Amino acid sequence: MFPIRRLSSYNLKYIITYSTFKDYIMTIGSAQPHLYQVQLEQKVEQTKQEFEELYSGELEIFESPPAHFRMRAEFKVWHDGDNSSYAMYAPGQYKTPVLIDEFTFGSIQINVLMPKLLHEINNTPILRQRLFQVEFLTTTTEDALITLIYHKKLDEEWAATAKLLESLLKCKIIGRSRKQKIVLSDDFVFEKFTLNSGTYTYEHVETGFTQPNASICKDMLNWAVTKTEKMGGDLLELYCGNGNFTLPLSKNFTSVIATEVSKTSIRSAETNIELNGIKNITMLRMSSEEFTQAINGAREFRRLKDIDLNDYTFSTIFVDPPRSGLDSETEKLASTFDNILYISCNPETLKQNVIQLSKTHSITSMALFDQFPY
Repeated sequence: MFPIRRLSSYNLKYIITYSTFKDYIMTIGSAQPHLYQVQLEQKVEQTKQEFEELYSGELEIFESPPAHFRMRAEFKVWHDGDNSSYAMYAPGQYKTPVLIDEFTFGSIQINVLMPKLLHEINNTPILRQRLFQVEFLTTTTEDALITLIYHKKLDEEWAATAKLLESLLKCKIIGRSRKQKIVLSDDFVFEKFTLNSGTYTYEHVETGFTQPNASICKDMLNWAVTKTEKMGGDLLELYCGNGNFTLPLSKNFTSVIATEVSKTSIRSAETNIELNGIKNITMLRMSSEEFTQAINGAREFRRLKDIDLNDYTFSTIFVDPPRSGLDSETEKLASTFDNILYISCNPETLKQNVIQLSKTHSITSMALFDQFPY
């Protein structure tokens, strides 16, 4: 039996219930640490019950900061006469907004930018007219990007006004409308994480996936590196995104092949590899299904014309699948590796996969990272 080295960051169903959607939004607006601890305990208990037949060891728990943990956020913009506000809506109730005055779940930088931006929107007609959504992307290095999304075509006058806004707020601004994207400076921000294994710089692109909780992300990276430091050999990573885990994990392996299907994420990962001067990572734009076909010799790919998979000695596979979990063929592929590192945002599909993988492997480590408090 080979070890499954397992990493999970659950976005569990809300256990504490609220009488109305507005009550829930009000909790989002003002973080309540006493609710956080109660709910975290319930998440832990639920996880232990779900996996009690598969794992009897210690469940490591990584708590989130109770406030200012989200590095990104998006809000609708509600217009009422001459006044605009940030808003959220209950599903299907798009004419009944819940207005947002504060968002203490968001990073400190988001909370600093929100009132300043709203003031400028309310006092600048060209910024306000037909604006329907605002998105914030921030980092722990205080880099920030705001995307303003409109139901109108954006012209040179808008761009000139938004450029002044960019200077005033000291952040990056992007304007979007149908078939239109105006980047005034950059469409990315830079994040920097100092981990136990070193310091890593990441480019986070506006439309790319990034972990929303920076503190928990650092915990996950440290945990993954610690659990793999003695595995050696080569690493195969599926669903690698922008290289979030790939960069620090590369220190523990001779070579790394990392796959991703998103062109945006692939470009960002390649940028991040170069930024950090890492030489032992090879990126492939392939789905897990395609890579499985390639490594099994079932199909040839031009993308692999300069790569001989037989040259690699894979000891470990790292998977971070979508919420649907691993497909059956990738599941079979994973079962052929000595070590499996699995990060999941869906405990139901994770459990289904682990039941199958337990036919060849056993779980040796398990951790719960509270990515989404409340």
